[in-house]
Amino acid sequence: MNTQNSATPPQLEFALELRVGIAPTIELGAGPFGVRRTVAITGGTFSGPGIAGHVLPGGADWQLVESDGFTCVQAQYVIETDDGVRIEVRNSGLRHGPPRVLARLAAGESVDAGEYYFRTTPRFHPPTGKYEWLRRSVFIGDAERYADLVVVRVWRVA
Repeated sequence: MNTQNSATPPQLEFALELRVGIAPTIELGAGPFGVRRTVAITGGTFSGPGIAGHVLPGGADWQLVESDGFTCVQAQYVIETDDGVRIEVRNSGLRHGPPRVLARLAAGESVDAGEYYFRTTPRFHPPTGKYEWLRRSVFIGDAERYADLVVVRVWRVA
């Protein structure tokens, strides 16, 4: 067994950037594990090598915020390529940071993305055809939160 290759980390290839418009947060109330909220997706755009289009309105980001501000996110929405192909996106992630930084984010302030951690693992569900490569790979995302926008830069794990 050759273990020498197992120590080499996988490479990342830039796949696309999503610019997802969002509505104001709707609080659903506190439960035993934290506060549940939802954020409607209002539209947006995306582009990358060989792919571009827009984010369709109508999806949502469901969140669970723990007492220390640690947030689990689960977004589900649809993107449509410039050539008319619709692709379902399910994007899970984690966001956390110092309480003062999270408070500024919640207030809609612009916060440098280096002040908090926001990473995602998007899964793409395209129909059979030219975008099947999205279904056949693992992706990671580096996200930034703004008052009415989430930016996710997505890399394919090679």
